[in-house]
Amino acid sequence: MSTMTTQTVEHDVEFYRGEITGYCYRMLGSVFEADDAAQETMVRAWKSIDRFEGRSSLRTWLYRIATNICLDALRGRARKDRPMDMGPSSPPDISHLGPQLIDHPWLLPMPDALIDPATVAVGRESVRLAFVAALQHLPARQRAVLILCQVLSWPAVDVAELLDTSTASVNSALQRARATMESLDLGLSPLDASTPDLAADQQQLLDSFVKAFEDYDMDRLALLLRDDVVQNMPPFALWLEGPGSVVTWMLGAGAECEGSRMLPTRANGCAAFGQYRRAETFDDPELAAMGGHLPWALQVIELRGGLISGITSFLGDELFSAFGLPAHLPAAS
Repeated sequence: MSTMTTQTVEHDVEFYRGEITGYCYRMLGSVFEADDAAQETMVRAWKSIDRFEGRSSLRTWLYRIATNICLDALRGRARKDRPMDMGPSSPPDISHLGPQLIDHPWLLPMPDALIDPATVAVGRESVRLAFVAALQHLPARQRAVLILCQVLSWPAVDVAELLDTSTASVNSALQRARATMESLDLGLSPLDASTPDLAADQQQLLDSFVKAFEDYDMDRLALLLRDDVVQNMPPFALWLEGPGSVVTWMLGAGAECEGSRMLPTRANGCAAFGQYRRAETFDDPELAAMGGHLPWALQVIELRGGLISGITSFLGDELFSAFGLPAHLPAAS
């Protein structure tokens, strides 16, 4: 392969990074693991580019590498969970979050900015938290088959070639995977918009949510929530259902969130916000002394029927850098 051709292929390899990252995220359920797997895919492709003989398309070759990396990563691992998988909803008047389950394999969000834009625009439901959580219930190879065939619309014969198996085996795995997915309550419904650009009424709803949250006006916030709204807060198993429970919690054990500031971002095809709590509310004296606001949670907001149906608050500051959010908001002058 000539130098010019090698350079061209290397450029084309990089072109697929976002698409491969989105695939790895659906397989692995973590922004950090997906980013690592996509990077490893790129590195392996670059290192072996001279051996790429073009018997399959470059895209197929990259998916083969990525699939092998993901299958290796999933070998022997427990599935990624959401708090709703851990047990019944919590009473809203409890006085604390309970123990942090830091070592538990939690499902983590994915920044829209790291996923192929076409994936976000056309197939947002396939990166939503509920769908990715449901994928975690599938064995690894069934998961790959479902994503490739159903989400990415690959023909079964092409998936069989990628997985070094028969078309009949792929069709059988796809049938079993679909049956499992259909048996799960995904909490999914048609999205309120078909593009990542929010309609005016949706944007108004989100603006009202931010205003109510920053003002800590829980009566106003409750009016924006569906009757079946769910709020959850990994890495804690606690989760709440219904506007009354959310408001009771926020005015009780969650009251230190009063005075928070919110910065917008996007995650899993949904609106999201970096929530920054007042520095003086942190137990660490060094953090409290910093003043201003510090990262507290990455909130992913799901909408349905013109109201908010889900608030997932990923507590901690680990995700803020992945979403390009600042590590500190200075006090307003």
